[in-house]
Amino acid sequence: MTYQLITTKQFEKAYKKFAGRNAMLKSGIAKALKKIVLDPYDSSLRTHKLSGNLAAYLACYCGYDCRIIFVVESSIDNPDINNILLLDIGTHDDVY
Repeated sequence: MTYQLITTKQFEKAYKKFAGRNAMLKSGIAKALKKIVLDPYDSSLRTHKLSGNLAAYLACYCGYDCRIIFVVESSIDNPDINNILLLDIGTHDDVY
């Protein structure tokens, strides 16, 4: 299965605010995003389903206190590709 990342404006805004000028954090996020594209359920990401109001979404770890909220959707244009829609990023308390 092939995956494609799609960012939302909310994700981009949260990324700029959260990562800022922290090069180490940006590096960790970049590594996590590379893994997500290859396999969003990679065990090192600790991907898990959310509950409550966020039950339709998944979350993964991208560092000590860094979470990425996303959803996997089938592509309308190409059934062989799944879109990974990146919704939010931040600390555990920020995104939940």
